[in-house]
Amino acid sequence: MLAEQISIFIENKEGRIAEVTAILRDANVNIRALSLADTTDFGVLRLIVNNNEKAEHALKKEGFTVGITPVLAVEVSDEPGGLNKVLDPLWEQDVNVEYMYAFANPQCKNAIMVFRFDDPKKALKILAEKSIKVISAQEICDL
Repeated sequence: MLAEQISIFIENKEGRIAEVTAILRDANVNIRALSLADTTDFGVLRLIVNNNEKAEHALKKEGFTVGITPVLAVEVSDEPGGLNKVLDPLWEQDVNVEYMYAFANPQCKNAIMVFRFDDPKKALKILAEKSIKVISAQEICDL
């Protein structure tokens, strides 16, 4: 039940994010979640969108370097320690979080965290054993 994220490598200069979002708008692609990591010269814009194929095609057509990465979207209880209910069993079994970001879930009170793990299949197994809800790619698009 892995989801896919689009990673776009962009120059760190004025207007580049607006350019990316305009390309997606014109391709009728809806952004469900995003994260931006930057350095002095470039950035990586990570997106969960409703149509990866359309997004990838539109962005590549405009000269952007685009990658598709498997991620897990996990429902996290909105309470003190909610995130640790997810992280602790993974840490105990040596699964490393490479990065993560969150987005609001309009359908319930819990948050959704997007994780990139060093071993996504092992993470998926551990989360299932702990009855932690993993959100499918289709469920994310339907939010």
